Amino acid sequence: MRFADRREAGRRLARELAPLRGGNVVVLGLPRGGVPVAAEVATALGAPLDVAVVRKLGLPAQPELAMGAIAEDEARVLNDQVVGGARVNEDALDEVEARERAELDRRSVAYRGERPRVSVVDRTVVVVDDGIATGATARAACRSARTRGAARVVLAVPVAPADWERRIGGEADELVCPEVVDDFLAVGQFYADFAQTTDEEVVELLRRGSARAVEIPAGEVTLPGELTLPADATGVVVFAHGSGSGRHSPRNTFVAEALAQAGLGTLLFDLLTEEEAADRANVFDIGLLAERLGHATDWVRGHGAPHDGLRIGYFGASTGAAAALWAAADPASPVGAVVSRGGRPDLADRRLSEVRCPTLLVVGGNDERVLELNRAAEQSLQGPHELTVIPGATHLFPEPGALSEVTALARDWFLTHLGPRP
Repeated sequence: MRFADRREAGRRLARELAPLRGGNVVVLGLPRGGVPVAAEVATALGAPLDVAVVRKLGLPAQPELAMGAIAEDEARVLNDQVVGGARVNEDALDEVEARERAELDRRSVAYRGERPRVSVVDRTVVVVDDGIATGATARAACRSARTRGAARVVLAVPVAPADWERRIGGEADELVCPEVVDDFLAVGQFYADFAQTTDEEVVELLRRGSARAVEIPAGEVTLPGELTLPADATGVVVFAHGSGSGRHSPRNTFVAEALAQAGLGTLLFDLLTEEEAADRANVFDIGLLAERLGHATDWVRGHGAPHDGLRIGYFGASTGAAAALWAAADPASPVGAVVSRGGRPDLADRRLSEVRCPTLLVVGGNDERVLELNRAAEQSLQGPHELTVIPGATHLFPEPGALSEVTALARDWFLTHLGPRP
């Protein structure tokens, strides 16, 4: 079989791994070519995506020939037959490893930036590459995952030579490969498009893959969402989008990414099903939207493990801000903070006076009608609150730097009010 590209190979591999969906799974892609494959697997399994940064240890005289590989956490595997046959002494081996270890560290920072590694402790780790050649880097990645506390390690690749199980040895608990072939020369022969994956592509795939696809039960319907939950998060911000928008809103996504980089969890989800959204009346049914927000909040609190004591915030835009304030006004609400971006708090009506959690209203200075409505609503808020006006900004904050300013305000508000309890 020949794959069109790495994405198709990933979808094919994901079908083999379908039984893992819904489990406590993390997907680790080997950069660079394994990451596009791993991204498809992570999406299909609804699992978080990270990289298993590895480096081949090439022979000093023949760098293209692997004598072993290294991974993060000091993991190292060697091919004793190659090392012995080439008579590589310890000093030469140490020199090669030191050089590759420096490059490994550089790439770890380049790929993840300030984002922490996804925790693998007590989880099933699926290590993914675009194929197996010598198997050295895959072995090192599996060994690293086990060192970090993985409960189970699964090595999954789209294509491998017939003797791949022997090459991997006992480094993985399970091996998954839909295409095991006898006439194996190189991984690239099984791809129509085997263009080199760039570092920039890896970074972008990781950015997308940090969000996990989820389904939220809300009464008689199920709502799709994307959950990002950093390992050390103390709070998670649930987004309530405005009329005509959804979980893929570029503005909310922009804000959510910044919050995640600051260590806060985020949940972007659709408040209405596609059928419901087609009825314009539902878009302005603030009671219904607030009820859906309550279901999402309950779901987050039930899926926060191992984040005991996870605190909840709401980020609402337009009509979504009214729903956030309506839901926060419930005496039983666990919400610790609300931020409204260009919101319609007036639509929360009398419930505004019942909101007790810290509330930040952010409005564009040139969004005159909405600014007027926010100033009037501010008089009804009884809990701690602030109204911040972004000069020159209009309703959607498209002006240069305007949305970044909103994002910084929201980040600081949530970090202040959703931080660790004293």
